[in-house]
Amino acid sequence: MEFKQRDANIFAANLRTLCEQHGSISAICRKIQMNRQQFNKYLSGTHIPSDANLRLIANHFGLSTSILFSNPEELRTLVDGNFFHAMMTAKQMQKMPGFLSEMVVGTTAYEPELVGVYDRYQYSSIYKGSILKSVFCIYRNGEFLQHYYVERFPSYEEPGKAEYIFKYHGLCFAMEDRFFTIDVEAIQRNEMTSGVFAAVKRNTKKFMFGIASGIAATQFRQPYATKVVLHYRGPGLIRREHLAGGTVLEANSPQIPREVLQYLGDDGDMIYSR
Repeated sequence: MEFKQRDANIFAANLRTLCEQHGSISAICRKIQMNRQQFNKYLSGTHIPSDANLRLIANHFGLSTSILFSNPEELRTLVDGNFFHAMMTAKQMQKMPGFLSEMVVGTTAYEPELVGVYDRYQYSSIYKGSILKSVFCIYRNGEFLQHYYVERFPSYEEPGKAEYIFKYHGLCFAMEDRFFTIDVEAIQRNEMTSGVFAAVKRNTKKFMFGIASGIAATQFRQPYATKVVLHYRGPGLIRREHLAGGTVLEANSPQIPREVLQYLGDDGDMIYSR
C-alpha cells in the first residue's frame, strides 16, 4: 500500500479509538498474531499496514477496511453509539444467527445500491410546518449493514447555532425492492424508530421514499408516523460538510428538491394515534 501521511494519521486515530474498547494492546496483538513493535508504528501514524495486515486488523474488530480510514470523529460517534458491540452480541444470541444470516445474505446483494450518504427530509415535529433536513448514512459493519443519522435544529434567536442535536444509530435490511430500518436515539436514549422505504431512480438522481414510525419523545408519548425521503449524495461516511447542511427549512425553500416536496405534500402534521 502506497504510504500517505494523511491516511496514516487517520488510520492511527481510528485504531487508537478501537483499541480503547478492546483491552490492552498486547492482548490485541496476541489475538491477531501481529508483532507489537509493528502495531505501535500503526498506532503512531508512522506506517500504514500492508493489505494483509489491514485485513487482519479489520477482521479482529469486525469492520470493513474502508471504515478504518473514515473520518475519526465519525468513527468515534459510531463506537460511542455502541452498535459495533451490540450487533456482535446479537449475533451470538440463541436463534438470532439463523434470522441474521437470512437477512444479511439478502441485504448484501443490494449493498452497492444502498451504502453512502443521504439527505433525509421529513416534516419537523418540533418546528411545525417546516421540513427537517438531516444527514443519513448507510455503511457496512462486518456482516451487518447499519445506518446512523444526525438531526440539527437551529436556534430561533441564533439561526447559525444548533439548539437541539439528535443522533440515531440502527440496523438495515433490504428485501426485494424495499429497505427497512430500525434505530435508537443515542444522546437522550429515549426514542426508537423504524422505517420502510422504496427506491426510485431518475436520471442521475436517486431517491428512496417511505414512512418512519415510533413513539414521540414528549410527555404524552404518542405513537406517530410520518413520510420520509432519502436523497443520495455520495459514497462514504458523514463528513463535516454534510453535517453543515443539516437544518430545518421552510416548506417552500428552493433548497428542497421538487421530488421531495411532491412526496411530502402540503400537510405538515405528523400522523399520531388517537
